[in-house]
Amino acid sequence: MGKIVLFMHTSLDGFAAGKKGEMDWIHADQEIFDFVEERISKTNTALYGRVTFQMMESYWPTAAEQPGASKHDRVHAAWYKNAHKVVLSTTLNEATLTNTTVIGKDYATALRKLKQEMAGEMLLFGSPTTAHALLAENLIDECWLFINPVLLGEGIPVFKGIKEKQPLRLLKTHAFSSGVVCLQHEAQRES
Repeated sequence: MGKIVLFMHTSLDGFAAGKKGEMDWIHADQEIFDFVEERISKTNTALYGRVTFQMMESYWPTAAEQPGASKHDRVHAAWYKNAHKVVLSTTLNEATLTNTTVIGKDYATALRKLKQEMAGEMLLFGSPTTAHALLAENLIDECWLFINPVLLGEGIPVFKGIKEKQPLRLLKTHAFSSGVVCLQHEAQRES
């Protein structure tokens, strides 16, 4: 059975973005890029909400070809090109997209079925609204949160709409020289 892994940056006070969607507070450097590249190389499926997917599509397909492309741009662009994308959207047309599955209104049932059929993982990158919807349906199996040493005070929360207590088990921590800390938690579910 497959898993859905939430992969998100957060402020210390629990926000995925500022109140207008700002993400300029997120710290990302080569140390974090290397860590993330090593982690995502273990999967070949990405899960996005429509907004995040369109942002990714506007950058990653040509990022490696740009003058001055960084090592991270080249590596992640290659991964993105080969990864299967699953997008939650009621407006995108799957027929116009490459290597992409669009899931519409009954996303919870479709994702449960997809998890049953696959052996690996789907990494849910950012997409706070999608994360809220999946958390409410108890569909997220693991959380990799990159906690940035900043307090935003307000913004878009990482966790919202959870209907019942969801116990988690800490699997790993990783502290970066920048002060960012990655916490890896696994959902504890009754069998």
